[in-house]
Amino acid sequence: MKVKNHQEEVRQPALDTLPPPIERVHISSLRPEEFVEHYQRKGIPVIIKGLLDREPDWNLHYLCQHIGNQEFPIRYYGRERYKQDKRQWTSSGSGVEARTLLFSEYAEMLRSGEAYEQDAYLARCSLQDTSLADASTLRRAEAWLRLRLPATSLNLWVGSGGHTSCLHYDPMDGVLMQLHGAKKILLFPPPHTYNLYPIPVLKQLRYGLQLRAVYSQVYPEHPNFNAFPKFRQALPHRQEGILNRGEILFIPAGWWHEVTALGNGIVCSVNRFWNVFPVSRAMCSWNKWRAHLGGVLAAPHIGWHFLTALTSSNHHRELSKLVQRL
Repeated sequence: MKVKNHQEEVRQPALDTLPPPIERVHISSLRPEEFVEHYQRKGIPVIIKGLLDREPDWNLHYLCQHIGNQEFPIRYYGRERYKQDKRQWTSSGSGVEARTLLFSEYAEMLRSGEAYEQDAYLARCSLQDTSLADASTLRRAEAWLRLRLPATSLNLWVGSGGHTSCLHYDPMDGVLMQLHGAKKILLFPPPHTYNLYPIPVLKQLRYGLQLRAVYSQVYPEHPNFNAFPKFRQALPHRQEGILNRGEILFIPAGWWHEVTALGNGIVCSVNRFWNVFPVSRAMCSWNKWRAHLGGVLAAPHIGWHFLTALTSSNHHRELSKLVQRL
């Protein structure tokens, strides 16, 4: 059956009622052990204030001072992408076309407006080999949260206001630290996965990591109820909030989230993924197992790209690109 063009589909606005806000607490009224017991162990999202008050503003000048001469992959989403029917996508997230640039070159794109016009975004880039990796305030904030066993290094996210990281979930707990500008956060709980119409896992047999099954096929702000009628059942359970500079969002594994950079300037965040505790929460998370199944189905593609990178004349850069996609 032919799929209609996205522009031809009937799209209807979401519910008129405002969604409930994401819970927000200040560290003056929350002890670390209370965070662990009430939020981390139970897998409940929360915005925490007060842990990053002493961290410098990670504006463009600050970033250029620290990482201006280092290279990063910049994803080129394009302004037409979010006008397409997601069922026709062949790439998502780290599978989107990327070009390697010096951060100073990307900064110039941000200043000139070219990054906005092309929706060019620096996403999930490791800070491990940079001077920003040991930012003391960030380390103290993570220590206060008492999360165990980090699954990744600190990752940098920088882009223009207006960029949206489309609705998806992660198989690990995430901590998102807002360091410049603000972001709008939209959340849906894990039990509504199939009301959010995730990309079929079997598609990763064809596309590998280029198109991941952790992404939703729905535009939650302008849903097409004709194509996705069960999305109505998820809408009453959504949560929404603004993550301001100096605030931290804890996103438990399996929670669906869409993140939009606000304002006209640049927006900068840092995140890290953590292994899920208690183990029982990890073992009982179907979304986590579903993501891992997608990774297994993508294994032939990963192996092929690994061999191709090894035999490349610039194998170090190609291997770095592959690792960035994992």
